[in-house]
Amino acid sequence: MCSTESKTELQPTSSDPALLLELKTRRPPSLLHLAGCETWSVDFSPDGAWFAWSMGHGIVWVVAWPLDSEEGQDGQTDRADKSFSCGHPVWGLAFGPRPPAAAPPTKPSQGSKGKSTLLLATGLENGVIKVWNVLTGNAVFDLHGHEGVVRNLVFPQNGSLTLVSSSRDKTLRIWDLSHKGKKVQVLSGHKDWISCCCVSSDCSMIASVGRFDRMVCLWSLRSYTFIRNLTGGNNKKLCLLSSCDFSPDGAVLATAAFSGSSWWIDLWDPYTAEKLATLADYFEDYGQNQISAIQFSPDGMHLAIVTDDRALRVWEPGDRHMTMQTKRDSDSSGLCCNYHPQGGVIATGTRDGQVRFWRSPRTVPSLCHLCRSIMRHSVSTHQIEALPLPKRILEYLTYRNIPERLKTCSSSDEEDWES
Repeated sequence: MCSTESKTELQPTSSDPALLLELKTRRPPSLLHLAGCETWSVDFSPDGAWFAWSMGHGIVWVVAWPLDSEEGQDGQTDRADKSFSCGHPVWGLAFGPRPPAAAPPTKPSQGSKGKSTLLLATGLENGVIKVWNVLTGNAVFDLHGHEGVVRNLVFPQNGSLTLVSSSRDKTLRIWDLSHKGKKVQVLSGHKDWISCCCVSSDCSMIASVGRFDRMVCLWSLRSYTFIRNLTGGNNKKLCLLSSCDFSPDGAVLATAAFSGSSWWIDLWDPYTAEKLATLADYFEDYGQNQISAIQFSPDGMHLAIVTDDRALRVWEPGDRHMTMQTKRDSDSSGLCCNYHPQGGVIATGTRDGQVRFWRSPRTVPSLCHLCRSIMRHSVSTHQIEALPLPKRILEYLTYRNIPERLKTCSSSDEEDWES
C-alpha cells in the first residue's frame, strides 16, 4: 500500500558543519528507542532523483532529491513524498535497475504502457521481498524463498532486472525480475547469518560476509558458483563481521568487523585473495566499538564508515588519519550509510528511524587515479601482473602501495610517484 501523507519533518542542522539536514519521524515519544523503529537501510535511486529509507514499523518512505524539488524535468513526474506499507519490519532496500557504471545517468525506463518504471525492492523480516513501482506507488510482486530476515539487497550495475539478496537463513539468492522472480539461483555455504553482500562493478563477483561464522565469501555471478573464502583477516576468535563493499573499479574489497575492544577494516584483492591492508581503531571505552556499515564513494577516493561512537567517518585508503569525522557521540546509533550517485552527500540511518545527510569530502582525482580506475574496471590483477611494468607502477595498479602509504604517511598519488 502506498500513501503520500507526510509523517516526517525536516529538522534544522546542528552545530556540526558537515551535517546538511536531518529527517525525523513524527512517531509518538513512547515509541522512540524501541525495537522496530530502526532505519536499517537507505538508498538513492540510480539517477539520484529519489531517496528511500526504512523508517521503522514496516514503513518505507521515499522522497524526491533534492528535497526542495517538486516535479521532474519533464514536468510530468509526480515528485510528492511516498510511503510504502510493507506489513513487516524492513531490513534491506534497493532501487533498480542500475545502469552500467560507465554509462551516463539515465531516466527511469519506460514500461509497456509508456509509463516510467523505477523499482524499489524491500527485504522484510519474514523473509519476503516486496517489489514496488515507485512512480505509480503500486506493488509489482512478492518474492518468496528466504526463510529468515532479508538483510541486504543489491541490483548489479548492468541495467538488468537481476536482484541479489542475502538473508539470515545463511543463503544468497539471485532473482530474475524479468520473469517475476520465478527463475532463482540459490548460493549456499555460509554457516550462519549473512550480514551483508555486494556486487563488483563488472558484475562478475558477489561478496558476502557472515555475521558469526566470520566468513568472507566470493561467488561468481556468471556461473553462480563459490569461488573462495578470504582468510587471514580475522585473527580474533570473538569478532563479528558487519559490512562489505567493492571499490568502484572492483579491484578492492573492503570488509568491516568488530570485537569487544576494537573495530577494523580489511582491504582485500578479490582476484588473488591477498589482504592489502588493515585499518584498526581501538577504543578507550570498552564496548563502544561497533562498526555498522562501510561504503566506497562513487569515485573510489574515500570510504564512508558508520560506528557507534561517531555518526560518520570518511577515510582515504592509505592515509593514517581520517579525511573527515563527525563529533564524538556515544548516542549516534548509526546503522547504515549510502553515497549519492554523483557524490558530495552521504546519507546515514539511525536506530531511532532518523536520517542524516552529510556533506562528504570532495577531492579532484589525480590522473594516476583515473587511469588506474579505468584500467582496473576491466583488467584483473593476474592480467596486470603479466604486463612488463616497473615494480612501482605494478604496486600502484594493484593497490599494493597502500601499506607503504600507511607507513610513510603519503597522502597523494603524486607523492607515490615522486618518492
